[in-house]
Amino acid sequence: MQTSSTRSGYDIDDWDAEDVEAWNDGGSKIARRNLIWSIFAEHVGFSVWSIWSVMVLFMPQNVYHIDAAGKFFLVAVPTLVGAVLRIPYTFATAHFGGRNWTLFSALALLLPTALTLYFMAHPGTSYTTFLIVAGFAGLGGGNFASSMTNINAFYPQRYKGWALGLNAGGGNIGVAVIQLVGLLVIATVGNGSPHLVCATYLVLIALAAVGASMFMNNLTNQRSDARSLIDVLAHRDSWLISLLYIGTFGSFIGFGFAFGQVLQINFLAGLAHGGPVTPAMTAQASLHAAQIAFIGPVLGSLSRPLGGWLSDRFGGGKVTLYTFYAMIAAAGCLVAAGEIDDATPGPATGATMGAFIAGFIALFILSGMGNGSVYKMIPSIFEAKSRGMNQLSAPERSAWSLRMSGALIGIAGAIGGLGGVGVNIALRASYLSPAKSATMAFWVFLGFYVLCAAITWVAYVRRPKTAGVLGTETPAVSSAAAVA
Repeated sequence: MQTSSTRSGYDIDDWDAEDVEAWNDGGSKIARRNLIWSIFAEHVGFSVWSIWSVMVLFMPQNVYHIDAAGKFFLVAVPTLVGAVLRIPYTFATAHFGGRNWTLFSALALLLPTALTLYFMAHPGTSYTTFLIVAGFAGLGGGNFASSMTNINAFYPQRYKGWALGLNAGGGNIGVAVIQLVGLLVIATVGNGSPHLVCATYLVLIALAAVGASMFMNNLTNQRSDARSLIDVLAHRDSWLISLLYIGTFGSFIGFGFAFGQVLQINFLAGLAHGGPVTPAMTAQASLHAAQIAFIGPVLGSLSRPLGGWLSDRFGGGKVTLYTFYAMIAAAGCLVAAGEIDDATPGPATGATMGAFIAGFIALFILSGMGNGSVYKMIPSIFEAKSRGMNQLSAPERSAWSLRMSGALIGIAGAIGGLGGVGVNIALRASYLSPAKSATMAFWVFLGFYVLCAAITWVAYVRRPKTAGVLGTETPAVSSAAAVA
């Protein structure tokens, strides 16, 4: 590993994370430094991506004239834009350099944050304009793909699960932190000062850009191109992993965007008792929702590195399978609470509300673990596949594995993000149903988790008689590579 003098002092040539001697002789410190600032920049990106999940708590219907269904669609728009942007962002670090792209993508977040600050101060703005402004927040969603692809190149196979889990978890927790900022604002000055949330993030964006500029590096030998996107789609595992990531990350980001609003709806129903809704009730419901909404994303973010670490030790397939089993149970808890609540006239009881909150918190924790375990499977799968490519030299096999892994990280991240759109659309449709509750959406989530568990068992845990043993260092994918 050496620093190039031909481009800039931040460029590194001939980076080989699998070179143990070079890794121990300073490589690990370089990787760690890039990981720290990658986490911070991605963290801010996630916060901006989810800023509208907080803004809707500052938008009483009598002032902004947007109902609950309209708000669910409003928070779905940045989810959709962010998911789509993950595809081009995947290749950006290889083309422009990890440091350069992190700096640019951080500065780009100034646009949606400034727009949100301005238009939230003008409640008479049209709904269409709010949708467009929310769409710009999707820029923060693309940061995940470029950050994960970059860190994947910095770390050796033996540490990828932990490093990718830590990078993603630190980014994911941005969903919770911006909700904490929103809670602080609502608790201190009420639900009429959303500009304070935006102003806070203008400062954090600037700090992320400065940190990336001063402390990150570009890997000049990092390669990824549009062809790898096409090549990786030829593998069955790419589609299966993407589907599983809908179940894990789609759940996390979808619930992260929607949980506060769902809580607000339930608290407001309890305060109103079927009568007219007053501004004081709306403010109180917003505060109650903000006091709880951040807990799920915090725990889900913290559990993501745990999922990666467990996968390093026991295999991504097994950890993912047991995670989906537990998610089925948690979704069943939500369904049961919803059915009881729908059958009981009036607002939710304390017991059903408690079960409702507990079920959501459990899904946050489990989806976070699943995020880590599914992403650990990606480099493991292609590392295992590369061993059968005897026509390639060891460095060529390593480069192929890294290129395919980087491409799939972007694809799975994009498709998983679309799952977050699905969560919000399902909740919107459920609240528009005659029951006017989320129970129908809970049934949809339960059914999808059953499907994901079945796929994980068949493709990555069950060992067919014809499967060969590919090595103990990738236990989760030994059968996957054999049957792909």
